[in-house]
Amino acid sequence: MRTRISTRCPAVPTRAPGVTPDLLPSDVTGAPFYDRRSGEMVFRPGPLFTRFLLADEINRTPPKTQAALLEAMAEGQVSVDGATRRLPQPFVVIATANPIEYEGTYSLPEAQLDRFLLRVRMGYLSTGLEASMLRARLDRATPEPDLETVSSPAELLAMRAALERVEVDGDLVDYVVALVHATRNDAQIQVGASPRGGLALVQLARARAMLEGRDYLTPEDVKALAVPALAHRITLTPELWVRQVEADEVLARLVATVPAPRTLPRAAGGSQSGPQGGPVDAPGAAR
Repeated sequence: MRTRISTRCPAVPTRAPGVTPDLLPSDVTGAPFYDRRSGEMVFRPGPLFTRFLLADEINRTPPKTQAALLEAMAEGQVSVDGATRRLPQPFVVIATANPIEYEGTYSLPEAQLDRFLLRVRMGYLSTGLEASMLRARLDRATPEPDLETVSSPAELLAMRAALERVEVDGDLVDYVVALVHATRNDAQIQVGASPRGGLALVQLARARAMLEGRDYLTPEDVKALAVPALAHRITLTPELWVRQVEADEVLARLVATVPAPRTLPRAAGGSQSGPQGGPVDAPGAAR
């Protein structure tokens, strides 16, 4: 019996169908089915075959289904029924988790958490922002917001490629490595950040530098993104879990204690040492 592969790929954002405890891996990746009209096995792509996937409250899915995302997030491909199928690019996964309600949820495996570039805690809106949200709802006179396209897939890929033009001085590479190794040697951390954490931190810091209008990295870029890039990649000791100490707090302490370089990047027009033979602060670098 032959298997025919459908190459259909939705061009619009999508989300996993009903992120619930009964969600199966095939519900996410897709699966072959028998087409009675053609008499062939046809692969029907799942929600993963998209450019933008939103998994709302991902921690409600069982670990086996969560693991189905590993290959997609790490390699940009899906292996089903003995065949490997590439996902469209760019492929972006955004997942949410409710930090308050734990009944009927599953902890995300460390390997899967490591595939997320960063973790951001939303929290409540300020009074001013919440008032603006209510006014915007009243002004549009409809429950659904009017969304506009802000970037095309090609533009997003071009922005990713532009990050490679942001210079990273050798001292800053050593600083990132020092931060990652500090998570592996701290007494409060049971499992430190993986090498993937260092790669993520560098790319996020480069993106921040570009948003600031610079083509070179500074220590402040690394410090600003260290907690979002590394906190979800570490495992604290059981004592801290009992004391309800958050990983963000431990990472913030490490960022404050690991010495940061103060050399001026070559791209900024400076030298590697100051006029008195000492280091020169990079623009915006903390003393």
